[in-house]
Amino acid sequence: MLLRPPLPLPVAVSSTPPLFSRLAAVRRRSSIAATGMAGVSAASPAAAQIGSFLSKKPYAPPSWASHLALAPPHTFSLGHFPTPIHKWNLPNLPEGTEVWIKRDDLSGMQLSGNKVRKLEFLLSDAVAQGADCVITVGGIQSNHCRATTVAAKYLNLDCYLILRTSKLLVDEDPGLVGNLLVERLLGAHIDLVSKEEYGKIGSVALADLLKKRLLEEGRKPYVIPVGGSNSLGTWGYIEAVRELEQQIQLSGDVQFDDIVVACGSGGTIAGLALGSKLSSLKAKVHAFSVCDDPEYFYDYVQGLIDGLQSGLDSHDIVSIQNAKGLGYAMNTAEELKFVKDIATATGIVLDPVYSGKGAYAMLKDMAANPSKWNGRKVLFVHTGGLLGLYDKVDQMSSLAGSWRRMDLEESVPRKDGTGKMF
Repeated sequence: MLLRPPLPLPVAVSSTPPLFSRLAAVRRRSSIAATGMAGVSAASPAAAQIGSFLSKKPYAPPSWASHLALAPPHTFSLGHFPTPIHKWNLPNLPEGTEVWIKRDDLSGMQLSGNKVRKLEFLLSDAVAQGADCVITVGGIQSNHCRATTVAAKYLNLDCYLILRTSKLLVDEDPGLVGNLLVERLLGAHIDLVSKEEYGKIGSVALADLLKKRLLEEGRKPYVIPVGGSNSLGTWGYIEAVRELEQQIQLSGDVQFDDIVVACGSGGTIAGLALGSKLSSLKAKVHAFSVCDDPEYFYDYVQGLIDGLQSGLDSHDIVSIQNAKGLGYAMNTAEELKFVKDIATATGIVLDPVYSGKGAYAMLKDMAANPSKWNGRKVLFVHTGGLLGLYDKVDQMSSLAGSWRRMDLEESVPRKDGTGKMF
């Protein structure tokens, strides 16, 4: 059996007290609070810890989402939840505005960020259907593809990845940088396609082609869409809203007016927006799209929530703004400097593809429209993706901190003791 690490307590970046200063005492009184999952009980705190990670568990939706379609009967416990929330002391905020950050980058599973929440539902469905492998699609440094590879291996499933790269590199070894290192260490089967081929054929047809070939080989593949963003995957962030509701209830004195998150495939914002609308949260959800355009995502989110038979209009539950800049996974020097400056100032490392662009666009909007944000409590959801920074090393080398050779005095005497290595 695997031992699930203790749930992390939130730690503030500054002297501001953590949001959940009473959380430890509450955990001692409640095994449900310890798991962070309403509707999942345990005989004792010890029983909730040992063996719960990677386990199959029954799933019951939040009461406010019980009318939605496609609620799965089971999930797999793949992440470390609840993820902490703390004050984020960003510079140059509008008067009276507070920004807090929910650390879904700490959800575990090799830095998987928001992907693990969707995969808990999607891989449960894959196992229920008798799959022996999964197929998914993404960019050459896809966080989702890396997270899917890890989660699949946890559950003894093979993983097949279709990765999009440039025409110049499609016939070359993709290397071992960032997400690719994890995927290849875990034995993922990787098929490369050029951006032109991807644009012509599309992710759905590419996955179907690979699925057909695997079926002919006698395999039982299960296809997970780009980003894990389908109606079933949307339950991951509906459930995250329940988690957030419980954390707010435990805090007793904090309410959020706005939730801000980067958007790359649509599933995260669909779950957050739908959950916030239906639950007691009622926070306004702002999404900053890092690819495509807002109208595309309004339509895509509409399809996801229609699949759940929500009866709602995407335009009424989420505000989507363009933050793609030069394009998906492409950064300006100013954006990368922003990532570096925020890390230096607050200790929070943002990824360059998603949360980096999302936070950059949020602060630009706050500067341009201060009255829109003045006096509001804002929760920014950090969706992870740290490994994506490794693909930007060349661009960020001039921004990194300095170093020097230690200046030693000639007569420094040697002292034996701890730390002696030779």
